[in-house]
Parts: sequence; C-alpha cells; structure tokens
Amino acid sequence: MGLVAGKSALVFGGGSGIGRACAVLFAQEGANVAVSDIEPAAAEETVAQVRAAGRAGLALAADVTDRASVERAARAAVETFGALHCAVNSAGVLGAAGPFADLSDETWNANIAVNLTGLRYCVLAELTHMRGRGGSIVNIASGAGLEGVAGLGGYVASKHGVIGLTKTAALDHAREGVRVNALCPGLIATRMTQAAIDGGFLDVATLCPTGRPGRPEEVAEFAIWLCSDRASFVTGAALPVDGGHLAG
Repeated sequence: MGLVAGKSALVFGGGSGIGRACAVLFAQEGANVAVSDIEPAAAEETVAQVRAAGRAGLALAADVTDRASVERAARAAVETFGALHCAVNSAGVLGAAGPFADLSDETWNANIAVNLTGLRYCVLAELTHMRGRGGSIVNIASGAGLEGVAGLGGYVASKHGVIGLTKTAALDHAREGVRVNALCPGLIATRMTQAAIDGGFLDVATLCPTGRPGRPEEVAEFAIWLCSDRASFVTGAALPVDGGHLAG
C-alpha cells in the first residue's frame, strides 16, 4: 500500500519542476491525480507519467491568477475522482532580479499575482471541497519566505506572504479536518531556477551546504508525507527543504 493509496490529489503548477515531481510521486504512492497548469501540453505530459504509474490522471488548464479558472479546475477534479483529499499548490514565478529600488511594477505585480494571490485562489477552491470532509493542502513557498534574498524583493515578499497565509488558513480550518502546511525549498534544480544558476545569480557553492542543488523529487517526498496519514498532527508548519542552507 502506498502512502496515499485510495486518495485523490490535485496539483496546481503540475506541468514541470516540483509540481510535476509531486504529481508523479502521488501516483506512484497510489493516488489518482489531477494536474493543472497554465500550459495544457505540459499538464498532459505529466498526466502521461501519472498513467504510466498505473493511476488515473486528469489534465486541466488553469491560470492561477484567474479565480474562476482555478475553481473550475478544482471542481473538475472532484467531479472526476469523487473527492479531493490532497492538494499541492506549486505554481510560481521568479521574475527579474535587481536592487529593490529598481524593482519594476511589472515584476512586483507578477510575483504577487501568481505566487500569493494565485495561491490564495487555489487554497480557497480546495477548501470548498475539503471543509468538514478532511484533507491536506501543501503550499510550495520558498526558503525566500524565511529570509531575505538580495535582488528578489517581489519574490521574497510574495513567499513571506505564502507562509502567513498558510499559518492562518491552518488555524482557521483545523477543526474542520483540513491541514495546511508550507514547504520552503532551498535551491532546487528546476526550469525556473536553472537560468539564474547558469547566469551566476544563484550560486550553488554559497547556497547549498551539500554542494549541489536539490532535486524536485526530494521536495515531493516531503509533500507526500504531509498529505499522508503519517502527518496527521502536522498543520500550520513552514518546513525548510534546503540541504542545510538555513542552518548556517
């Protein structure tokens, strides 16, 4: 039996990176998985991997900055699988780097719209189908939600907001059987971060005591544990997955 056998999961931002790794691992551990992404083809690619793992998959196109789009995706997942037990909210953008005084409105607004307001829409839609029935929501925040990062003012602000949202939602809905937690990855080798690594803005030697970036699958392992019954007394937490970065 897998960690989430017999459950159904919804992953926003599941077309690549951490979201894809979570969707595939959920399937490998026994869940049916709905995968939502702003790029429909990317969602379909992930769903192909879900089905290859022997579970039912559903590909959905949604823009997390559009509340109605998010609500339709959550409703479709429930209509297809009958319930929603687990959710991972992984959609995010990094944006252009530079000093805070030079931060453009465009970058700031994109960070807040996708990383914070969009995540709020996801959590609200998931709560609609979990309140009173139980469920686990995992928000992908960032180590940048636990510390400042020079040159990433909009991103850092949005991820600090994700952690505050997570803690408040956890407190507000704990007695309705819903657990809400945040994961705070350090430097993970994904499409979003690779350009910053290659360009020297994110330095592996400085940010990774382990000497290497993390893998999306290593974050997914923590996410699936949080969605399993083994984490039944864990809610409102912001948990680093950073290879020791915040330790020093």
